Amino acid sequence: MPGITREEVAHLARLARLELKGEELDHFAGQLDDIIGAVARVSEVADQDVPPTSHPLPLTNVMRVDEVRPSLTPEQALSGAPAQEQRRFKVPQILGED
Repeated sequence: MPGITREEVAHLARLARLELKGEELDHFAGQLDDIIGAVARVSEVADQDVPPTSHPLPLTNVMRVDEVRPSLTPEQALSGAPAQEQRRFKVPQILGED
């Protein structure tokens, strides 16, 4: 399998809007070639007998039950807030949106 060329790395860098120096192109070409080789070895190992999995261990729902428990009233929660509006915390606008 031919290795990743310097020109291919430069092309990927342009697509990602990265500015790379010459020595970085050579360095990343070697690293990307190693990564692609490792992925190729994994795909050689994968067999038709092995079902695809998303997790190495069988999992069921690991979340706790959603149950109502005693908590603060809205008034208690907002009692220490520096600003509130319509029974909610009021915070400064950060995105410049209306």
